[in-house]
Amino acid sequence: MFAVAPTAPVELERPEVEDVTLADVPWIVIVWNDPINLMSYVTFVFQKLFGYSKRKATALMLDVHEKGRAVVSSGTREEAEVDVFRLHEHGLWATMEKDGTGRGDS
Repeated sequence: MFAVAPTAPVELERPEVEDVTLADVPWIVIVWNDPINLMSYVTFVFQKLFGYSKRKATALMLDVHEKGRAVVSSGTREEAEVDVFRLHEHGLWATMEKDGTGRGDS
């Protein structure tokens, strides 16, 4: 008869804790300055899409105008994709990226 070799224990790979944490990092949505849209229109869009007060929307618009960009929202990747799409529908230049700070700025 044939002898059966004993089987070695199988090691399962477990994700590193850091890998799991990185997956939870929120995405941020950035609006970039452009030479086309009026500042009043950008303020209006921020109020309409995100429900910001006139004061907050104006502050974000001024960041876009003076600094060249502003973080207008943060959330899951899917939420950020929707926000970017909606901003594009309103004629604003927006992108998204992973928030390296882990805190978001919305």
